[in-house]
Amino acid sequence: MAGEYSIGDLAVKAGVKVQTIRFYEQKKLLPEPPRTGGGQRRYSEEHLNRLSFIRHGRDLGFSLEMIESLMLLKEHPEDDCAGADQIARAHLAQVEDKILRLKSLQTELKKMLVHCSSGKIHDCRVIEALSCDCYQHRKK
Repeated sequence: MAGEYSIGDLAVKAGVKVQTIRFYEQKKLLPEPPRTGGGQRRYSEEHLNRLSFIRHGRDLGFSLEMIESLMLLKEHPEDDCAGADQIARAHLAQVEDKILRLKSLQTELKKMLVHCSSGKIHDCRVIEALSCDCYQHRKK
């Protein structure tokens, strides 16, 4: 029937792996689909829409918990969107924090490479930096 998919067809249509669909079912992010008389799972357009929502949220880096909360909010389209804004703002703060940490890491790696003499290992700044805990203490 139109709008009914096997798990393999759903995976292809949504751009995910079959194992991902099963994982989301175990996490209760996707409702269990009905089965045919032969026991085969049959997924609907609603499953595809939910799976696409989850996949897009994951592509944007939202945690599964955040996505679950957003899906619950989505079930009440007439409600205020403050809850969704709050989740997105929290995620943005996490992303910005990660960017700062990555920039710091980038700076440290550049320093190591600038001071690398490309000579012998016993003079290698990269090995020296990784061997001491001075960078870990500086990070705190």
